[in-house]
Amino acid sequence: MYKTILLAYDGSPHAQKAAALAGEEARVHGAALVVVYAYDPVPEWLGEPLFEEALARRVTHAQRVVEEAKGRIGEVPGLEVEVLEGPPASAILRVAEARGADLIVMGTRGLGGVAGTLLGSQSQKVVALANAPVLLVR
Repeated sequence: MYKTILLAYDGSPHAQKAAALAGEEARVHGAALVVVYAYDPVPEWLGEPLFEEALARRVTHAQRVVEEAKGRIGEVPGLEVEVLEGPPASAILRVAEARGADLIVMGTRGLGGVAGTLLGSQSQKVVALANAPVLLVR
């Protein structure tokens, strides 16, 4: 039934449950699975070298979060990852549209804050604006 599933992941407990469910759905349906992680932009006013250091920390954190997601998802052939800078809901919607996702899976509440993670309000935005069904996991 599903060909492309998008998992919005931020490492929160709800996202961890969503990752396991998205992995299972991908395996059951033989679907492609795309993991999306978005982080807050680094303010340009920081200047050098603080800007580069802050950006490097965010990218390193994103890589750790994505690796955790892969572990929770399990084995899914062709698993892909997109790490983007910007508001989570916008990133999720852009990737879903570009990849032709026919299911979006995400937690209902994220970690919030500087990590650029998913918040309850972010899931509400995705539900309101997505062209595909959205499965929210608690």
